[in-house]
Amino acid sequence: MTAAREVNVAIIGGGLMGREIAAAIQRWPALVDHPVRPRLTAVCDLNPAALEWFRQIDTVRSFETDYQAVLADPSIDVVYIAVRHDLHEQLYLDTVRAGKDLLAEKPFGIDGPAADRVIEQIAASSSFVRVSSEMPFFPGAQWVIDYVRSGAAGRLISVRSGFLHSSDLDVDKPINWKRQAQFCGTAGVMNDLGMHAWHVPLRLGWMPSRLTAQLQDLVPTRMDAAGQPTVCDTWENAAIHADVLASDGASSGDFLLDVRCERVAPGNKNTWYLEVVGMDGGVRFSTAQPSRVEVFASVEVPGVGRDQAWQVVETGSQSVWPTVTGGIFETGFSDAILQMWAAFLAEREGVLGDRFGCATPSEARAAHRIAEAAALAHESGVRVELS
Repeated sequence: MTAAREVNVAIIGGGLMGREIAAAIQRWPALVDHPVRPRLTAVCDLNPAALEWFRQIDTVRSFETDYQAVLADPSIDVVYIAVRHDLHEQLYLDTVRAGKDLLAEKPFGIDGPAADRVIEQIAASSSFVRVSSEMPFFPGAQWVIDYVRSGAAGRLISVRSGFLHSSDLDVDKPINWKRQAQFCGTAGVMNDLGMHAWHVPLRLGWMPSRLTAQLQDLVPTRMDAAGQPTVCDTWENAAIHADVLASDGASSGDFLLDVRCERVAPGNKNTWYLEVVGMDGGVRFSTAQPSRVEVFASVEVPGVGRDQAWQVVETGSQSVWPTVTGGIFETGFSDAILQMWAAFLAEREGVLGDRFGCATPSEARAAHRIAEAAALAHESGVRVELS
């Protein structure tokens, strides 16, 4: 076994996801024979108090409040950035111009034109850039992807994908930046959660040909920090109903695609799901039941004969990159983040092979196109074609 190559990582944005990524890097020895060994060496946040949590990590030697200081550090190889959507474009452009590789947070710019400008800069550089979307790295999600790619479902009838949580269910919750278009973008929840819901469909080639959409603004006013009522001008919930046309032009290969993103979804903490149903079989997975996948098939029932059934399969712990964790054990959100980083750094190293990889900038741009079409469909009440 050859020694893993060390890669120095910087985190810009010391909030919830910044801490999650730092914790995942500390768990790196759980991976088996990964060719890279990341070291978190720098952290940056405008708020000095946000940096204090990271002082317990002994590899971190740089604590900054100006991200330019991080980008100017020649020892930094990879930068992870988790900031408000309105700040994406400038930070991503500056990171690529500095010659750093980047794991960027979704939605990859506040809107499509912002994403386009970043993608143009990437094309003119040698930087390796991917977009954070950890939910498809659950073992159950990988089980579904492998099942679909095997063709076991037969001709597809319908696909359902979504990301649901209840963070805005409390109507007395003060307004935050995700309910303000100037910070989150007018796409609202489709910016905030959309990439998670579209990552797998887009990776499997299921770009909508046309769609309709229903968008909801359920709590139009919330109090600001000063106790003053403030208009919420972004969408909280989005339901997109799309047609996916067969690539060969034969209508017998068309199917329906339903994608939902909701910040007001009672009964859901942070639930990602994917269901694929075809003429020969089906499969579904939800992070609400992270240890199991359900498979649809025809079964022999004693005394009855052939009948239809959803059967439960326990998934275990293994995902994209093998770990020391026994396959009989179960998995969770932190494990999915570790797998996302394992995939990112393996692909950066050129050794991911045919394993499932992180979302690409072009997939993030496609998600923006879909959100733009969904907003138009909702406003006009007509089905919108995507060229």
